[in-house]
Amino acid sequence: MKRGRKKKGDPISGWINLDKPYNVTSTQAIGKVRRILNAQKIGHAGTLDPLATGVLPIAVGEATKTISFVQDKLKKYSFTIKWGEQRDTDDLEGKVIATSDHRPAKSDIENILNQFTGEIEQIPPNFSAIKVNGERAYDIARDGNTPELKPRKVYIESLILKETHNNEAEFEMLCGKGTYVRSLARDMGKLLGTKGYISALRREQVGCFTAYNAISLDKLEKIDYLAARSEALLPLKIVLDDIPALSLTQEETAKIRNGQSLEFVSRYNFERLSSVGLGKKEAQIALALFKDQPVALVDQIRSKIIPVRVFNLNKGH
Repeated sequence: MKRGRKKKGDPISGWINLDKPYNVTSTQAIGKVRRILNAQKIGHAGTLDPLATGVLPIAVGEATKTISFVQDKLKKYSFTIKWGEQRDTDDLEGKVIATSDHRPAKSDIENILNQFTGEIEQIPPNFSAIKVNGERAYDIARDGNTPELKPRKVYIESLILKETHNNEAEFEMLCGKGTYVRSLARDMGKLLGTKGYISALRREQVGCFTAYNAISLDKLEKIDYLAARSEALLPLKIVLDDIPALSLTQEETAKIRNGQSLEFVSRYNFERLSSVGLGKKEAQIALALFKDQPVALVDQIRSKIIPVRVFNLNKGH
């Protein structure tokens, strides 16, 4: 009888707020973090292009069950658009496919910013991971063909022009998920009567993760895995601070861990729900806690609590 293969690494859980370096893919970055931490399971919340730097939130262990809560948060970028050239990748990596001698004035740039804020339609770059008839757009583009990409609605909270130079302009943007900065450069260039591509890109923030308190890969690589865990591994629940948290008794915790739902029908128990903003007609997601430690993500429907994702956390993680 064959024994089940033991998973490599340790079952640790939490988040790493990584400052991804230049010219490293997101996949390469999480591979290095996995080895540094000797982690069993790992994932990330939002890919960064190899030439982009900045915040790459990395979920370790049971924190991978909370990735969607990070992906849905607003993201802040600082970036530079270089005018006068269009590149096939819409960034520094690609080859030049068109040029223009026109350089937009600062006032012209400022006048179009409102056309790129709020909910807008955006066609993703040809070199993107979006699937077209089961094939990645970048694979189609690398074969010399043009993928048929449809416009998608994205949300841009704010877009600010920071500085202008002869051939470049620097911006800061706060946006929702699915927004392509490279598409923005391409479309702004077109509207301004020139060409444009992203020559520098840095992600400053993803939800509660900021570049200010991110840890560099260099620093992580210079310390041993135990030090990395104590210095850089953040609690799983930091990404869940904006949803209601419900404290459970030991008996309730055991039921939730076993996949059973709870009924908070007594007046006392229903008041426990309402005191943390639960118990409403509309279904709500909440974090169930026992002694301040995450137990599960649960759905609350009126007085009923239903486990959605149970956390299998080791003591101390």
